[in-house]
Amino acid sequence: MNTISTVTTAKFITQSRGRMIAYWTITVLLAISITLSGIGQLMRYGGNVELVTHIGFPLYITKILGTWKLLGVLAILAPGLPRLKEWAHAGIFFLMTGAALSHVFANDYGDSGFHVILPLTYAALNIASWALRPKSRRL
Repeated sequence: MNTISTVTTAKFITQSRGRMIAYWTITVLLAISITLSGIGQLMRYGGNVELVTHIGFPLYITKILGTWKLLGVLAILAPGLPRLKEWAHAGIFFLMTGAALSHVFANDYGDSGFHVILPLTYAALNIASWALRPKSRRL
């Protein structure tokens, strides 16, 4: 009976470790991506000015979106605060799907659909991070 218990425990630990590695890999990738995007918007670096003005948004939106992105990353990475993490994941999801739809409605797909594919990729990373989060980061 002890052998079965040990084997079962070993499988559980292995599965948990794999899930934890997947969670942190995806979450760090998401955090880096959203952080770089947020900094780019706050600094109005690269094509961020043209990206928002081309679809009809006012330029000040870059400051708002950049700030929200950085605050969302901080909330997701910070220990504790499970309710805040839920809101941060929801916010990032709505931000990214809203960005993709804004480009679609403005007929601004970018090269090979880049302006739609990139935010949807971030939304997918966000969903994966949320789904894989450990119990300590859940409500």
